[in-house]
Amino acid sequence: MAMLSMAFGVNNATFPNLTRCRGMSNKARASLSVQITEGEGNLPKLVLTSPAGSEAEIYLFGGCITSWKVPSGSGKDLLFVRPDAVFNKKKPISGGVPHCFPQFGPGPIQQHGFARNMDWTVVDSENSEGNPVVTLELKDAPYSRAMWDFSFHALFKVTLNAKSLSTELTVKNTDKKAFSFSTALHTYFHASASNASVKGLKGCKTLNKDPDPKNPVEGKEERDVVTFPGFVDCVYLDASSELQLDNGLGDIISIKNTNWSDAVLWNPYLQMEACYKDFVCVENAKIGSVQLEPEQTWTAAQHLSIA
Repeated sequence: MAMLSMAFGVNNATFPNLTRCRGMSNKARASLSVQITEGEGNLPKLVLTSPAGSEAEIYLFGGCITSWKVPSGSGKDLLFVRPDAVFNKKKPISGGVPHCFPQFGPGPIQQHGFARNMDWTVVDSENSEGNPVVTLELKDAPYSRAMWDFSFHALFKVTLNAKSLSTELTVKNTDKKAFSFSTALHTYFHASASNASVKGLKGCKTLNKDPDPKNPVEGKEERDVVTFPGFVDCVYLDASSELQLDNGLGDIISIKNTNWSDAVLWNPYLQMEACYKDFVCVENAKIGSVQLEPEQTWTAAQHLSIA
């Protein structure tokens, strides 16, 4: 068992499966299912490895999953981090699976809220049938209270299996007054945007933000297969609990969820000319406000898997 310092965003408990890998032999590192090390910009990150050889990386800044690889498939990272991403804590990490909380999109506070701009802390690390499971937490702090004056406790549990990556987000109201929020997992998938497609959205009510994001057009999705021919920014209300993404690179990714009631598709097209061809965003979201009374909790799960 290893004791990790608070400087690395780990609390003062000991976790038998979580070890700092600096100064360890390659053989010792290979035996671990969860390691903590320095990532880009010297920011602490967790590296999860399953017995089957799949791997995921999570930065404690933003609680952001930035990488998910499986031994089969195209061999490339299934997630995408934009080339303009910065790792200096001055901006959220642009890519992977950023948190949007307690606000999705624009609104009274900063775009997509503050959870992706704060340091999360590791509170648990375990093995489930040999597969790594880590839980991160985020609590209110002066930074969050300056824009959203509520006390809360969020837990983000990440489980890596041979061909799947599962997350569970739990938000608890630890304040003495009720609050409401919206939230999303703004997942960037590595893709050939011109060849990518999504199934499972037919029949959904849509809020299309193209051409005017401030005045979305209501509609209904009539297509069996939704593609990304150009700029795409569309909300799908009461979406299916399972979508299927063909990333155009030879991988079919199942996106299942529990209690994420809505979905969002996004590709910036020429607004990000340097990289729009290489990713699509398929996001699980809760667009309508979640109302929590004191001590109440809200939980939503996402399960990504590859055939």
